[in-house]
Amino acid sequence: MDPQLRSRFNADFTPDKYAALLRCVNETEKWPADFRISETPIFLTREFTDDVTRAAHAIVDLTRTPEFAVHAENAIPDGLEVPNESGHPNFLVVDFAVCMEGDRPVPRLIELQAFPSLFGFQLLLLHCTRKAYPAIPRNWTSSFGGIKDRAYLDLLRRTIIADSASENVILLEIEPEKQKTRIDFAATETLLGIRPVCVTKIKKRGRQLFYDRDGREVRIERIYNRVIFDELIRRPDLDLPFRFQDDLDVTWVGHPNWYFRISKHSLPFLKTEHTSWTFFADEFPAFATATASMPADETIDNYVLKPLYSFAGHGVDMEPTQQKISALKNPHEWILQKKVDYVAFVPTVNGHKSKAEIRMMFVWPDEDSDPTLVNNLVRMSQGKMMGVDFNVDKTWVGASIALHA
Repeated sequence: MDPQLRSRFNADFTPDKYAALLRCVNETEKWPADFRISETPIFLTREFTDDVTRAAHAIVDLTRTPEFAVHAENAIPDGLEVPNESGHPNFLVVDFAVCMEGDRPVPRLIELQAFPSLFGFQLLLLHCTRKAYPAIPRNWTSSFGGIKDRAYLDLLRRTIIADSASENVILLEIEPEKQKTRIDFAATETLLGIRPVCVTKIKKRGRQLFYDRDGREVRIERIYNRVIFDELIRRPDLDLPFRFQDDLDVTWVGHPNWYFRISKHSLPFLKTEHTSWTFFADEFPAFATATASMPADETIDNYVLKPLYSFAGHGVDMEPTQQKISALKNPHEWILQKKVDYVAFVPTVNGHKSKAEIRMMFVWPDEDSDPTLVNNLVRMSQGKMMGVDFNVDKTWVGASIALHA
């Protein structure tokens, strides 16, 4: 949206520079990116940077109120609560669609979660983007909070490793070498020295957990948790040596309960100028009492149906109907979220314009601190913004970052 830098970047772009970006991303770590990397970052004006920063902070602030705590009390499904919950989440990510309101772009909340995003990959992508495209001014950064790279790493280390030795901290995942986000696991190991470990490779003795590290059995003190319960439930073939619901002598970073408490379950509660109407499916006005501030002719066609407890777009229905809602076994575990109109605002060298979602990423280390806005990731598309319909030839779409001066 910064027209001068956008024009300069497009004029300077060559396929060879994009190839250099891909080589840097895919050959720097032991695992490559298993998703498409966009040819370009997006360049934001100061005005929009301030808008999206304020919007992210406002939404995070709402999740810290007593009223929100009451709303989140029943967010965890039966049988999935994990003992020894922390007083707050260690990670928060807030996803915004870039839309238009009149003649100005605005951020609109799509989703949020208290779960780690690609905090290692983000830094790798930033460095590779700067290296591949020297025309980008050095003072342009992906950090919305103003944090420098070294301070960012120190904050991650303070949050994830704390006072433990790095070998006593693991990144826990289901078959990490097969995950689409494995490049982030590799980058995290490079940056912090903690290894990705499969849930099936853990050993349990009493309340303590152990893993094999270069032929040595090493005790686990802290778990950087990347396991999604939705995926875990869909993998009955896994032979787990421990249960998440066990009372374990470990510290969870972040604690699994926050994955449910701050999630799609939160969206009906959140009301700001940057949010859209959202309801639990059994509370939608077509099936219950319409709210006084909603249009009387509001229909389900204007909404997206999303399951509460799924990840990466699984189960999302862009065309819900009353018949589909009536057929749900537990409609209170689904939400209807009003559709937003993404604006195609990123001019590209092929003559098309791309749409974008911006993920604002927060880290919250301990009780004596506040959430720190650190960085962002961007998903770009020239087609639908749900699912994998990027566009026909899949150019100028995929994972990227937003830069600002």
